[in-house]
Amino acid sequence: MRPLCLALTLLTGVWASAQQLPSEPFRQFGASVTGAYEGWFTNPDGSHSFLVGYLNRNTNASIDVPIGPNNRIEPGGPDQGQPTHFLPGRQTGVFIITVPKEFTPQQRLTWTIVANGQPMSIPLRLNELYEVRPFTDIAVGNQPPVLRFDPNGPVFQGPIGMVAKAIPRAATVAGGLALPVWATDDAKYSSGSNAPQRNPPPPVILHWSKYRGPGEVTFDKLPPAFEKLAGEAAFFGKATVTAKFSQPGEYLLHVTAEDYSGTGGGGEVCCWTTAIVKVTVTP
Repeated sequence: MRPLCLALTLLTGVWASAQQLPSEPFRQFGASVTGAYEGWFTNPDGSHSFLVGYLNRNTNASIDVPIGPNNRIEPGGPDQGQPTHFLPGRQTGVFIITVPKEFTPQQRLTWTIVANGQPMSIPLRLNELYEVRPFTDIAVGNQPPVLRFDPNGPVFQGPIGMVAKAIPRAATVAGGLALPVWATDDAKYSSGSNAPQRNPPPPVILHWSKYRGPGEVTFDKLPPAFEKLAGEAAFFGKATVTAKFSQPGEYLLHVTAEDYSGTGGGGEVCCWTTAIVKVTVTP
């Protein structure tokens, strides 16, 4: 069974109240939000990371659920780096939670979200059936895009978006913030994605969104177009968006870089990259 199918199986097994079932239809407003477990992988140091997304059943409404009783991951939480701003629809592989190598298959974390008064919880466990390889599609050698927020800055590759590794930035309400991203990619696609051979999409597509924050965030162009740059990689480009903030405060912005494989890697749980930018906004 492919990892995406396993993730969907987990989603249908979500714990829920008797009044609220995971199979609830989408609505414009007033529906629930459910975490989605994509799988887990082992890191070079022996620790393990859970790859997690969510499903917001509200088709016309983003929802903000602050960290606390209504948005908690336990044990060890309530804050384990999860989003507080939920976009409509299915958002795949948004963040990771890393646990020590001593974490056993008998242990579990539980993410609970209470949206519109409806509690939904999912378990996160190291079941061997849910192990994924988000950094390489072995069948074709595809790898996720490589992102930098400065030409010579730290490298982000794979779904490793974590609050603890957020890139710091400063902005003002009046001026907003320009967010340039440099990206390289191998211009391959995952074996299950059936990427088109004619008129394919851009090799890398950036999806920016608010992850946490006290006010509204808008972006001037989504997705931003890449300016192609000279380099040794099959694809090398730079794309910039400008974020505007409705009020001062501390914000976390999330970016997902998809390659030809598209959302969720065409069912192969590879190959996309995530990162988080922490923005301190003053008047």
